[in-house]
Amino acid sequence: MAGLMALSTCHPVHASVSIDSEVKCLADNMYWEARNQPIKGMIAVALVTMNRVDDDRYPNTVCQVVEQGPTRPSWKDPTVHYPVRHRCQFSWYCDGKSDTIPKQDLDIYDVIMAYAYKIYQFHGSSAYNDFTKGATHYHADYVHPEWAETKEPVYTIGNHIFYRWNK
Repeated sequence: MAGLMALSTCHPVHASVSIDSEVKCLADNMYWEARNQPIKGMIAVALVTMNRVDDDRYPNTVCQVVEQGPTRPSWKDPTVHYPVRHRCQFSWYCDGKSDTIPKQDLDIYDVIMAYAYKIYQFHGSSAYNDFTKGATHYHADYVHPEWAETKEPVYTIGNHIFYRWNK
């Protein structure tokens, strides 16, 4: 019962956005960025996303953070914009591939959605544990992005290395 009471006292990060769409964006990011990682790696991706929401250098909603990157106008309708391929903050979002969760992964996606909901709801509360120590960046250990030299490595999970801004 105490868990239900705590849940009822939590508030969304931004009251003007749909909780459902924010949680779906968070879950999609967890799945596509870390589906081959341990569950702790998926949670770490969610924490990075939420840390960016809190950081003034990034947009202030989950979906805006996940979808951040340059866009180009559609050739059919210049008022419609599409992400520039391979230029997004999170690579899956603009890789040109389908973002439909494969049928064989729907069960694991349901679990990811539950984690995403809890992370979103408890963000900023005393029940929230950011074991990434404020990380706003990560990469796989087989790539070496230029930005990594300007950030402080704080955690490694699976083959992902997590970083935060130097303070």
